[in-house]
Amino acid sequence: MQNQIRIVSTKKLLSNQKQYLLNADFNVIEADFIKTHNKPFDLNHINNNLIFTSQNAVLSVLEHEKADQLKSKNAFCVGLKTKELLEKNGFNVMAYTGYAQDLAEIIALVYTEESYTFFSGNLRRDTLPDALKRAHIQYNEITVYETLLTPQKINAKADGILFFSPSAVESFLKENTIKNEICFCIGNTTAEALETNKIKNIVIANQPTVENTIIQCLNEFK
Repeated sequence: MQNQIRIVSTKKLLSNQKQYLLNADFNVIEADFIKTHNKPFDLNHINNNLIFTSQNAVLSVLEHEKADQLKSKNAFCVGLKTKELLEKNGFNVMAYTGYAQDLAEIIALVYTEESYTFFSGNLRRDTLPDALKRAHIQYNEITVYETLLTPQKINAKADGILFFSPSAVESFLKENTIKNEICFCIGNTTAEALETNKIKNIVIANQPTVENTIIQCLNEFK
């Protein structure tokens, strides 16, 4: 009998997401290698347009008592799920992309005369701010949530590992080493975090979603 494929997910999956793997008769180990929590912030100096690069930032802003005042402004965001969350809560999304780099390019090419407020997390990449600075675009930044690394040891031998953020890569590598396991990454920045650590066995999702990352995993082992 063939050995069962074992997959480690570096975040707890939704039941329907996990079911894809279970239906393929994979063994799934899941643990949250990062945690996020909202930070208090004020909304005194908000520019004409809003930028969100994660659902966590949207959720934190929605908890603010003055969140409704922001809905008259246009939003720009990274990720389809982020866009859907904004629209569901009454925001008008002018543009969205899969990656921060692409969003920065659209803003620099098409919306360069506008001003922006970027709602971010404490471990955000420099990609977007650097691009806005280079294009001389007026913006400010408000940190609305914090990402904490929650490393833990995984003793079971795995065939594949699912990674959904550069922070999760950093957290995983604090307690674990990657040898022959295939690493499935939600996007390029997550893959770059692995490559920086000399890890070669990487498959990147076609679209930066949890579901597509899982589909790449299924395709690889089937």
